[in-house]
Amino acid sequence: MTDFLAAADERILILDGAFGTWVQAQDLGPDDFGGAALEGCNEHLVLTRPDLIRRMHDEYFAVGVDAVETATFGAFGLVLAEYDLADTTFEMNRRAAEIAREVASSHAADGRPRFVIGSMGPGTRLPSLGQIRYEDLRDGYGAQAGRATVGRRRKLWVVLRRVAVPAR
Repeated sequence: MTDFLAAADERILILDGAFGTWVQAQDLGPDDFGGAALEGCNEHLVLTRPDLIRRMHDEYFAVGVDAVETATFGAFGLVLAEYDLADTTFEMNRRAAEIAREVASSHAADGRPRFVIGSMGPGTRLPSLGQIRYEDLRDGYGAQAGRATVGRRRKLWVVLRRVAVPAR
């Protein structure tokens, strides 16, 4: 983490763009996702279309970003269960980290370090709306974070976006 923090202390670091938006622009069909029932599970592309995920990271590094987020925004059991993919959580997070690291390493050849940031999103249920208990959400993120480190991510930066917290 010290390399990342040192770089952030020296300059503004630029991260990649929106994963879901990039994927939607690719005009993918059900076969890309592994079938019609899995269409829309962008994280599953790590397993079904690793070439696509690799290309996405490559394109972002090619335009000069310092870091890419792993393609794991929704790759935790609570979300993957909606696609009957909860049992792939470990494999999906591991593979996503490996792909991102491989691409980052290939772009670090110019001597400028490139970073891989682990990404974890809010999922499809919010505790503030009573859709899930905070404890269940915490446990789901904990499982994903534990699995994330297996994929050789040198840096694990948890990006929790738009998780509404009720006023107390």
